[in-house]
Amino acid sequence: VLLAGPSGSGKSHLAAASGLPVLCLDEFYKDGSDPTCPRDEGLGIIDWDDPAAWDAEAAMAAIEEICRIGSCDVPRYDISQDRAVGTTRFSREGQTTFVAEGIFVAEVVRRCRDAGVLAEAIVITRSPWTNFARRLARDLAERRKPPMTLLRRGRALMAQEASLVQTLVEAGCRPLSAGQAGASLARWAQEPATDSS
Repeated sequence: VLLAGPSGSGKSHLAAASGLPVLCLDEFYKDGSDPTCPRDEGLGIIDWDDPAAWDAEAAMAAIEEICRIGSCDVPRYDISQDRAVGTTRFSREGQTTFVAEGIFVAEVVRRCRDAGVLAEAIVITRSPWTNFARRLARDLAERRKPPMTLLRRGRALMAQEASLVQTLVEAGCRPLSAGQAGASLARWAQEPATDSS
C-alpha cells in the first residue's frame, strides 16, 4: 500500500498504527553531496520537497525486492546531515501486504501498478494549518534545522499543499481523511500472512 500526503499529514503515525510493516520512502533521499540534488537557494538547504532530491530508482528496486523475496537492505537517511548514515534490513515479516509511505509516492504509483505489486495508493488530506503545526512540532523536536529555517520552509509548504495533493490524485492516489486512511490500512492488515519472511 502506497501512503502519501503533505509533510506533517500523519503518514508515519497512521502507517505505524496499522500493524503492517512500514517502509519509509524518505530514507531514499540522495546525499547532499550528489550534484543532481536540488537546493533551495533562499533557505540555503537541500530542497527536500523536489522529487529530484529523491532516488526513485533505488526506492522502486527496494519495493520490488521486498515484494519478491520479503526483505531488503534500505538506507537510513539523516536529514540533519543531508546523507545516509547506514542501512537497516527491512522485512515484511511474512505479511502479504506492507506500507510504503513518503512524500514522493507520485513518482512510483504507476510503476508499482505496472509491476503488479500495488494493492492501493492513498493520499491523506488534512487542513494545511494542521499539517503546518504537526510538521513544525516534529521538526523542532528532531532538531532537523534551525527554527527560523523550519518556519520559512513550513510557510512555503503550506502554499504548495493543494498542488501536491492534486498531483498525487492525478498519479492514481485515492484522497482520504486520516480516519478513512486508517480504516483502509486496518483492512489490509487483516489479510492472511504468507509463509515467506
